[in-house]
Amino acid sequence: MSTSYPGTIAAAVERELVVRKSRFIAWVEPVASVAEADAVIAAVRKRYWDAGHNCTAMVTGPRADQARSSDDGEPSGTAGVPMLEVLRRRELTDLVAVVTRYFGGVKLGAGGLVRAYSTAVSDALDEARLVRRLALTQVRVEVPHADAGRFDHLLRDLAQRTGAMLGETDYAAQAVFEVWVPADAVARVGDEVASASGGTIEAVIGRERVVDVSD
Repeated sequence: MSTSYPGTIAAAVERELVVRKSRFIAWVEPVASVAEADAVIAAVRKRYWDAGHNCTAMVTGPRADQARSSDDGEPSGTAGVPMLEVLRRRELTDLVAVVTRYFGGVKLGAGGLVRAYSTAVSDALDEARLVRRLALTQVRVEVPHADAGRFDHLLRDLAQRTGAMLGETDYAAQAVFEVWVPADAVARVGDEVASASGGTIEAVIGRERVVDVSD
């Protein structure tokens, strides 16, 4: 089967929620590292410097293996962790969420805060364009120049049928084609290359990489 990874979002989204006169302004943004997430948090705190709280949650890493959250003065466990759980339930990574709260004069209680902070993040993500991530395996096919046209057509057809992505083609001593193939199609590509060449050409399996696939 194809190996899927946690996805992310394509661009930053802001959404405001009002709960019993308190304003909750959610900002979610894709990031490439913890340092980048920290920079986003600093920018939001600067923008909303007069707010009572700027609570945060972030998940980073290809497998969402790094996570951090902050209640920023709200009662422990009522803001950052619920925000983080939303990111995890959505199976997202390389993403930071900041929810700014302007107190409206009415206390919400622990349960009300949990619902407000998690809903603010969830509503913002509902408006975001999701980006799926998929692990692809490099397959290289080296053929004589006389056969380059035929194999170019074969590999393009295979790419359409298997969801593979065409890579670079190097015309050196021979023509070397590169295709990035979902795991469940690697054997099929190898079999069709061998069949097309009468068993004289072998598809060489290389490294794996994770790519973004926008919906």
